[in-house]
Amino acid sequence: MFRYPAPRMFLYREARVAACLVFAVLALSARAEPAAAPAAVIDRFHATLLDVMKNAQALGVDGRRERLQPVMDETYDFATMAKRSLGPGWGKLDDAQHARFEQVFRSLILRTYATRFNGYAGERFETRGAEPSIAGTEIVRSVLHTSKEDVHLDYRMRTTPQGWRVIDVYLGGTVSELALRRAEYTAVLEREGFDALVVALESKAAEGPADVPASSDSLLK
Repeated sequence: MFRYPAPRMFLYREARVAACLVFAVLALSARAEPAAAPAAVIDRFHATLLDVMKNAQALGVDGRRERLQPVMDETYDFATMAKRSLGPGWGKLDDAQHARFEQVFRSLILRTYATRFNGYAGERFETRGAEPSIAGTEIVRSVLHTSKEDVHLDYRMRTTPQGWRVIDVYLGGTVSELALRRAEYTAVLEREGFDALVVALESKAAEGPADVPASSDSLLK
């Protein structure tokens, strides 16, 4: 004979079923949420950078670095860039050296942005679109408009577990920032060794403001 469950037991079962359904919907929603498109990642970065430029004097170098750090960590794949900037020399280093170099590499780029983008004179960023490139990467093409010139900044990006991240920047649309760094770093690494290279970069990362305009072709040096 079929028996109706006791009211309390029935309500308990119903509550469990409802809770399971809620958790399932939330899990599916989180899983289905798409990662930001490459151009959207760059737009977010540029918006923060422009805000920092507008408030540069009030923030100071340390404040600009602090404001930029979170968005740059969400924009750049520092680990991949550090590895590629040493070329074959990377494979000759141990894990501790890898970690040390990644840290100074990241600090140097943060310092560069915090010191070079040190004011605002009506500049604006324009994202001109994205296009597929080699090895599953995408190129996001953008322009920094200034009162004196237009600076083309193209970002090569790849997808990571955290979303799309920059792995190279092309100044003027053609000059690979990573290639310039690799030429410089590998020369020092081969000539003077790892410790000499890192000490030199650590010293550079700790320097004060550099008197270089934001439209310079050496934005990331």
